[in-house]
Amino acid sequence: MARIAGVNIPTGKRVVIALTYIHGIGPKAASDICAAVGIELTRRVNELSDAEVLAVREHIDANYTVEGDLRREVSMNVKRMMDIGSYRGLRHRRNLPVRGQRTHTNARTRKGPAKAIAGKKK
Repeated sequence: MARIAGVNIPTGKRVVIALTYIHGIGPKAASDICAAVGIELTRRVNELSDAEVLAVREHIDANYTVEGDLRREVSMNVKRMMDIGSYRGLRHRRNLPVRGQRTHTNARTRKGPAKAIAGKKK
């Protein structure tokens, strides 16, 4: 099992798919990594040599912010918005949708289960 950026990536899958298991690497970045390192898109993780795995690991370390560092950076950005009192920060603080969605109806994922209002129905 290959371990890249602190994540055990699945061995039976194609390299492009397996790299997306790393937080911060999507399909486009995974295909770019494979192209930069020189790995064909059809190869599987268990077919890679140790040198190729090392090359992928070094390329990711040099060019991408992934896993813990990325999570820390995102949480610090959210905390900064909350501290300066921006509109987005207020939405984060109140646990409401941040990107302009309607909240009169919908938004149940973000707001939680509906709360019953006493005496509403007549």
